[in-house]
Amino acid sequence: MKTNSETSEILSKEHEYILKVVDALELEITQLKNKNINATFFAKIIDFIRNYADKFHHAKEENILFKEFNKCAEEGLVHCNPVEQMLFEHDEGRKNVKMMESGMNEKDKNKLIEGARNYIRLIREHIFKENNILYPMADEALSKKVQKTMLEKFNKINFAKKKEVERFEKFAKEMTKK
Repeated sequence: MKTNSETSEILSKEHEYILKVVDALELEITQLKNKNINATFFAKIIDFIRNYADKFHHAKEENILFKEFNKCAEEGLVHCNPVEQMLFEHDEGRKNVKMMESGMNEKDKNKLIEGARNYIRLIREHIFKENNILYPMADEALSKKVQKTMLEKFNKINFAKKKEVERFEKFAKEMTKK
């Protein structure tokens, strides 16, 4: 078995930031029954999920990793292909975030809590599957040449979005202090 590739390490590290924010979200919704909706908090969480977790992290998976993994699957280099399920879960996550946002905007605590709980459960399970199933499968199946090309693409994206990524990662770290 190969060790984790640099691309898997990058994606797994991003998962750690996502989970920090998810933990803060969970804490907030457990306390929400007894207080008003903190629209600023939820707006920041939704911004993080949409722009860091989705447009930054999921974009790398969907546009780079999953495409390369699908090529391996087409060539018969993997025994099963979890990519379709991962894409489905990305879409489900987006629906949950829309529900959270709708609940926040409508000041509907129940809707906000339901969307948040659904997202929290989904993303934790999703990250577990990627870290423990998909990434190891990809590390095993993808050639060193493909891994190198993927790493170059990741680094290019990381460089282009450096300031934005640093801001979101700082936000995630701050969420653990709450």
